[in-house]
Amino acid sequence: MRSVTYSMNVSLDGYIVGPDGGFDWTGPDPEVFRFWIDDIREVGVHLLGRRLYETMLYWETAEQDSSLDAATLEWIALWNPLPKVVFSRTLSEVQGHARLASGGLAEEIERLRSEPGEGEIAIGGATLAAEAAAAGLIDEYRTMVYPVMVGGGIPFFPRNERRVDLELVETRTFGSNVVYLRHRVAR
Repeated sequence: MRSVTYSMNVSLDGYIVGPDGGFDWTGPDPEVFRFWIDDIREVGVHLLGRRLYETMLYWETAEQDSSLDAATLEWIALWNPLPKVVFSRTLSEVQGHARLASGGLAEEIERLRSEPGEGEIAIGGATLAAEAAAAGLIDEYRTMVYPVMVGGGIPFFPRNERRVDLELVETRTFGSNVVYLRHRVAR
């Protein structure tokens, strides 16, 4: 069965964006970017909330920029053809290899798990991930923890007052002091 993963960059105090909505503290780090390039190779379909989808639309046309380096072009070549499912109450259409979800999140994940296919089901976006976590649908949490405290914003972890026991599967520290943590939900 395909696993459901939730991965994002996060501040040490647990936020994916700061109080101002910015995430410039994630800064360009070639070693971390290479990690995300390798990580996306394991994804078979990516589920996104509207806000993250709109942020990631940048990549649909980014390759037109002739100043991009080889790693960025490699990311684009992997990200753009990746099937994406967008959950939105306001969008009426999406671009590229994306489609609007036809049902609820649990229904969509159940359908994707039952279909033949390779790769993980990745979830992006804190609101969407909070819904998946509340329903017990997330198999792994993957955090790229940056050495900064932003003091507020959108939290990575849902605040649903439900205990979730995790098993540490992998850690990695990058030269920039960013730490990757991969936890599997203990079942």
